Amino acid sequence: MKRMFGTQIRSMTDQDWDSVCSIYRDGVSTGLATFETQLPSWTEWSGSHLPAPRLVATDGEQVVGWAALGPVSSRSVYAGVAEVSVYVARDRRGGGIGKGLLGRLVAESEKTMIWTLQASVFPENAASIAIHKSCGFREVGRRERIGNLSGTWRDTILLERRSKLVGSD
Repeated sequence: MKRMFGTQIRSMTDQDWDSVCSIYRDGVSTGLATFETQLPSWTEWSGSHLPAPRLVATDGEQVVGWAALGPVSSRSVYAGVAEVSVYVARDRRGGGIGKGLLGRLVAESEKTMIWTLQASVFPENAASIAIHKSCGFREVGRRERIGNLSGTWRDTILLERRSKLVGSD
């Protein structure tokens, strides 16, 4: 486990789901984290994310953040491309937990042969954009009016990180 700012990062287990879901619920409620409006069951969530890496940040026994990867396509040519999700508990934001989780997610993704990570972030979520850039992501574009959230068309900023260790022949 990696220690940082009073927290530790470890692999997520299915016993962490209630805490992970609670943190996800907080992210959904901000309107700044996702287009999702309904929370999935553990089975649905697990089926839409790669088996590893899945991480949680803990403070003692309390889960205070999580990070995971989702596939971007079922086509074999994209097997090494994944979408990043990082969420931090409302009362723990701004303390380095998100950056710690993302940094560890990057390192762990390369161990599982992921060569490209991408993130789609609402432009208003400046903190998330900054964290991604600090972990080696670059802005590759803006997707205008890509989705409608609660009656409002929203843009997203597409960020990408290409591994220097995996898939570079």
